[in-house]
Parts: sequence; C-alpha cells; structure tokens
Amino acid sequence: MATEATQKDFYKSEILGQRSGLFVLFFTEMWERFSFYGMRVLLIQFLTAAVIAGDPKSGWAWSAEQAGALYGTYAMMLYLTPIFGGIIADKYIGSRMAVIIGATIMTIGHASMAFDTPTMFFIGLACLVIGTGFFKPNMPSILGEMYKDLPEKKDGAYTIFYMGVNAGAFFGMMLCGYIAETQGWHWGFGLAGIFMLLGTLQFAFAKPLMGNLGVLDKSKEEPETVETKEIKSTEDTDKRNPFTTLDYILIGIVGVIGLLYAFNDPLSKNGIIDMFSSLDTPFLRGQYIMIILALIIFIYLIVSRILRYDKVVRDRMFAVVLLAFFLIFFFMSFEQGATSLVLVARDYIDRSLTGSSLTIFNMVNTAFTIVPLAIISWVLVKLAANTWKRIALSNVILVLCFVLIWGAALWMLKNEFSKEASEITVSWFSTLNSFFIIALASTVSKLWESKYNPSAAFKYGFGLILVAIGFLILGLGSMGISEGVKISMIFLVLTYLFHTLGELFISPVGLSYVSKLVPARMLAFMFGIWYLAIAIAQKLAAVLGGQVETIQAQYSLSHFFFLFTAIPVGAGLLVMLLNPLIKKLMHGIK
Repeated sequence: MATEATQKDFYKSEILGQRSGLFVLFFTEMWERFSFYGMRVLLIQFLTAAVIAGDPKSGWAWSAEQAGALYGTYAMMLYLTPIFGGIIADKYIGSRMAVIIGATIMTIGHASMAFDTPTMFFIGLACLVIGTGFFKPNMPSILGEMYKDLPEKKDGAYTIFYMGVNAGAFFGMMLCGYIAETQGWHWGFGLAGIFMLLGTLQFAFAKPLMGNLGVLDKSKEEPETVETKEIKSTEDTDKRNPFTTLDYILIGIVGVIGLLYAFNDPLSKNGIIDMFSSLDTPFLRGQYIMIILALIIFIYLIVSRILRYDKVVRDRMFAVVLLAFFLIFFFMSFEQGATSLVLVARDYIDRSLTGSSLTIFNMVNTAFTIVPLAIISWVLVKLAANTWKRIALSNVILVLCFVLIWGAALWMLKNEFSKEASEITVSWFSTLNSFFIIALASTVSKLWESKYNPSAAFKYGFGLILVAIGFLILGLGSMGISEGVKISMIFLVLTYLFHTLGELFISPVGLSYVSKLVPARMLAFMFGIWYLAIAIAQKLAAVLGGQVETIQAQYSLSHFFFLFTAIPVGAGLLVMLLNPLIKKLMHGIK
C-alpha cells in the first residue's frame, strides 16, 4: 500500500505540464553530459599540446595521428559497453542501480584524470568507458518507464530530456574548456569530476520522489498493456530464430579481432607494441588485414541470420542494416568535431580579438551564457518549490551545483571583459553544436509533422549533404592561405551550423526507425548492430581526423576538407538513389 501511495503522489507532482521526476532525470543527465563533454573537448588538445616544463597547460606532445588513435578507441568503446550495461541492468540490477553505479565509476574516472600522471589518466579513461556502459542505456529506460501510462506526453518528455543533454554539453565544453585553457588542463578535468559527483548525489537522494522507477522486481509480472499485446501478436507471426553454435563462434571471432584492433591501433602508433606486425605487407598493415577479415565474417553473420526470417521481417531488417551502413558515413564525418576540427580551431583559425570586435564578442558571449543558464535556473526553482518536502537533500545538491556553475560563468565573463585583447578559447567553438541544436531542434521537428516530411532515405541524404556543405565552407575558406595566415572564424561557425542541421536530420530519427521496423524480440540485437555501426564510425572518424597534419603537410588544409566534402556527398546521393528500394524493404512503415 505504501508503494502504491508513493507512486500516486509521484504521478500527481507536475512541473510545466510534465512529471516532476522528469526534471530529476533532466538535471542528472545534464551534469553527466557536462562532465563527459567537458572532458572530451580537452582530450585531443591535452594529448597534442606541447611539453613545457612547469607549465600547467603543458601536454603530452603527441601527433594528431597518435592522439586520434587513442581517442578513436575511447569513443568506440563508449558505444560498445552500453550494450552490456543494458543487459546487466535488465537481468540483474535494474536501471536505477545501474545509473548510480555508472555515475559513481565515472566520478572516479574524472577524479583520476585530475592527477597529473599517465597511469591515473588511463585509469580515468577506463573508468569513463565502464561507467558510461552502465549509465548511458539506462537513463532513457527509466524515462520510458516513467511515461509508460502517458504515451501522449512521451514525445514532449524526450524533447525536454534531450534539451538537458545539450545544455550539459554546452556548459561543460564552455566552462571546463575555458578553465583548462586558461588555468591548466587538470583544473578542467577536475571541474568535470566535481559536477559528475554532485549529479550522482542529486539522483541518489531523489529516491523518495521516484518511487520504484528503475528498480528490478523479478517477483512481479509486467502488466499487459495494448503495447505488450501488439508485441506478442507480432512475435506470434514471426518464426523463432535462435542463435546457432556457428553464430556464437563467429560473434566470438569478430569480437576478439575487433577488441584487439581497437587497443593495438593506439599502442602500435605510439611505438609500444604491434600485435599484428607479422602480417604486415608492403601495401597494408597487419591490423587492417585482420579488421577487413573481421568485417567480412561480420557481414556473413548478419546476412545469414537475417535470411532465416520470413520475407517481411527479413526485408525490414535489411532496411535497418542499410540505414546503419549510411549512418557510418555520417558519424565518420560529423565526429570530426571531436578531433580534427579541434586542432583546426587551435592551429588554423584566427581567434584573436581586439577593440570593438572584442566588445561585440563579449556581449554576445554573455548573452550566450547567461540566458540559457537563467532559463535552466528557473526550472530548478520550479522543481525545488514543488518537491522540497520530498527530496530536500537532492534539491540542496542541485542548488549547490547552480551556485558553482553561476560562479564559474561570472568569473569567466569578468575575466574576458577585463582584457583589452583576447583570444577565443578553442573549446568555445565546440559549444556551437549544442547551441544550434537548442535553437533549431523545434523548427526541424516541425518539418517531420508537416506534409513536407521526407522519407528515411531522403532524411539521411539531406543530412549527409548538409555535413558536406559544412566541410565545403571550410575548404573554400582555407584555399590558398599562405604560411602564417589564418582562416576567419566565421567559416568554422558556419561549418558547425550546417553540421548541426545535418545531425538534426539524421540522429534523432535513426533509433525511431529501428524500433518501428524490427520485431520486439529482435530489438536488443538490432540496437546492438546500430550502436556497433556508430562505434565503427567513431573509430574511423578519429583515425581519419588524425591525418589532418599529414594531409596538410603533403597537400594543403583545403584538401583535407574537400575529402570530407566528397565522402558524405557521395553517400548522401547514393542513399537517396536507393530510396525506392528502402521504401520497398520497409513494407509500408513510415
């Protein structure tokens, strides 16, 4: 009875027309993204910064290729571990406990990176990978459970949640980046850790409001709803397709080769060990021969497994595989924002400002910082007023978070206004993606509700072409520049604008198509394939982005940008040409 009363109280509690528990998740996700993106924007800069004895802004002086290899493996693992974290939560510990465990491990990871030693740095990266595996898949799971009986409000809830993601990324990159670039790298890493810790505590102390959401209870059967009846109906019409012994063997082989490659790449490029050196040829390194072999085995595994299904299910799953294939080309290009574009902003963009241009930038940056922070603070006040009696300690932690973030923001702005000449931080440009998402997401989403809503293939095609336009702008801006001459920052700002538009066409709709096209009992497998495609794209993005210095030295910087213009344009045109085939494979799903 007590549990039922708790749940009823929880459901009565609303803020801005949504359940107040949504905003607990909103702020938890915001602080996690603050920490994650705050650290991420520093990683490539720190690894490639010059070694200067006694200077807190001294780095490890790695080449772009070496740094890209390590970052690529790190980013790749961030999309693989959530597959296992979701399974562990569903079977053993529940989503809520998984979030707390993941957030705690990530806090340890951020804290480790604040220490100035290589050992602690790598321990920190490992903790972030493991912690993300627990955290990432289970926050949306709790949100879905929260709105299980209110499907009509679910889209609005996910939109608010997504805003929390981008707000955290925006402030994390801005403040962690600024502090790291002006005070020292490990101050930035440390700030990320502080907010990760506070976000963890805020979520843990909110339990009285959240009731039993995300708590695993194996003793009770899930109540049958219209949705579960539809799932059962779908499953009854599809023949079973259990994994064979050969399937498990092939999965094992592909998994082992993939993991060995992921770790061998940064180890070999840093001259530590090359596990595949005996397979090297004059034309191709051994590690690439092995990964090509793994790819062939993987394609055989996927195709042979899908062919065992009935025609409609088989065709729809092939449609998902096709979309996942083109997703690789998108993220391979878009994720240059975490590698090569960071180096381009640091080394090739004119970031110096003086006089009236500095005054205008400071005024814009002040609005850029204060307005969203004020809006989110207002949401905090609403949450605290509505839930203080239930979760006072959680609200105290949240207030402390906002006191700290306001203090950091005002200190940053005061510093910049006191300068007669200034150089925009490298990390400031990375915040543009989050800012443009917050500004443009609602406009783009209205397009999907109008008569102009394009098909899946055209959404992907337009998204890829928009990313290509972004690189074309930078390519044109860098054409013919001589040594010592830098590119105007407006070119990079426009690049991030077009990249964000491309992301809005592709990223939010991809998983939606998976859930629509795949039978319920195959969702876990196909979501795994989807995240695997993103993991591959992350690794490819970092490896190719690491070539920016080599291509610039041998050819020119514009050659690098035109390469990333050609790849997504080609992929975008191809996926649009395949539109009739993809629509046919979907069998009426829109």
